[in-house]
Formats: sequence, structure tokens, C-alpha cells
Amino acid sequence: MADPYKTLAVSIRDQIAGYTQTALSGLTTELGTITTTGLKLDHFKHEIQDYLVADFPVTLHLPEFHLLGTTTSPIDVEGNPAGASSTSQRMRFDFEAKELEGARADLAAGLLLGDRVVVLNLNGGNDVIVMCKVVSKDG
Repeated sequence: MADPYKTLAVSIRDQIAGYTQTALSGLTTELGTITTTGLKLDHFKHEIQDYLVADFPVTLHLPEFHLLGTTTSPIDVEGNPAGASSTSQRMRFDFEAKELEGARADLAAGLLLGDRVVVLNLNGGNDVIVMCKVVSKDG
């Protein structure tokens, strides 16, 4: 006679495996390349023009730091020296630690022609989301 506890354990395991497979079906990742008119996935022969790009709203934590530079005055509205401008000696500018809420990492604006990207396929490949740009370990 079969052990009822073992039968129950096997049944539960099979149900969990089925739920996991269902949850993960249609969810794949792959590499792609940004083209002039869209996105070309490595394992899909057609270019995709209608794709999504992940958005990353963040709180930016800036440590205390300093920069070296000069000041110029007066300047025009674009920041270029205007008229009889004078430039200061080289100076140190100190910045305190700061948290900036509402900052965004705008991935879409930073993608260039030829960039390699990680793409998440959803809904059986009907929707693709560019998650990040990838580079070689040497940059």
C-alpha cells in the first residue's frame, strides 16, 4: 500500500512546480541591439519598433565631496562669458552630503545606436522591455 503522506507530498510538489512554470512561462530575457528605427533582438529576425524602456525613479544619495574649478563673471543666459568677463583663480568647491528625492535615471535618453541591451519578453513576446544597457567588462 502506498504511503499517503508521500502521495500528498508528491502531489503538493507537482502543484507547486506547475504554478511556478505557469508564473514563469512567457517571461524570458535576451540580448538586443538598438538600431536607427527600433530594437533588434538576437533571437528574433524582425526589428521591433514598438518597445518599452524601463524607468527608474530613485532617491539619489550624494556623499560629501569637492570639485576644483574657476568662476567666470559676467556670463550670458547660456553660461558663456559675456563682454569683459573675468575668470577667478582655481578654487575648491565643497558640497555637503545630500539626498535628492524624485531623481530619475532616464535610460531611454541614454540609449545610442548600436548599444547592446538586456530585454525582458512579456506576454508571450508581445511586449518587450529594455531593462538596461550592457557593456563588456572593460567598458
